[in-house]
Amino acid sequence: MALIRRIARPMLASTFISGGIGTLRNPEKAAAAAEPVALPLARKVPKLPTDPEQLVRINAAVQVGAGALLALGRFPRLASLALAGTLVPTTLAGHRFWEEKDPEAKAEQRNHFLKNLSLAGALLITAADTHGKPSMAWRARRSATAGRRAAERAGRRAELTVRRADAARARSLRSAQGRSRAAAGSAQKRAKAAAGSVRKKVA
Repeated sequence: MALIRRIARPMLASTFISGGIGTLRNPEKAAAAAEPVALPLARKVPKLPTDPEQLVRINAAVQVGAGALLALGRFPRLASLALAGTLVPTTLAGHRFWEEKDPEAKAEQRNHFLKNLSLAGALLITAADTHGKPSMAWRARRSATAGRRAAERAGRRAELTVRRADAARARSLRSAQGRSRAAAGSAQKRAKAAAGSVRKKVA
């Protein structure tokens, strides 16, 4: 699997690096196509520039940077998520097949749209790849289960300690009661002996 990842990641990243570099070199064409999507997006997201050309350059720079990270195997899950995010505006801006009137152009744009949809699926799978290690969700569930079990064990130990303390107190009480009865019996015997001695002297 490690070898497959080393081969597959650069293959998946190549289209983003190539497309991003091309857009950075010539952003005007992409900016014209992106304007219907870029401007509403810029109005909704604070601190985003309203110039479509700047937005296109930012998107392209993310594609090049994240694509390079994915190809090199550096932060591949985060890079895949970033690339998937760049596909949304790119696809909605550049491949609006439902607006095309010409059947051939509509079919071509639909193919590009579905290609990007497939790329997004591949990127999401890559983002979910944990290299055979447990996922964060699995680790969280395991930690919660371990914590719950530890709490249950601690509760059982505390209950056992209380039971042992109660048993020790009960044994101590029974022992004290036994000593009291023995002392009372001994005192009674001494009293009887003293009374008998007094009666003999009087007689």
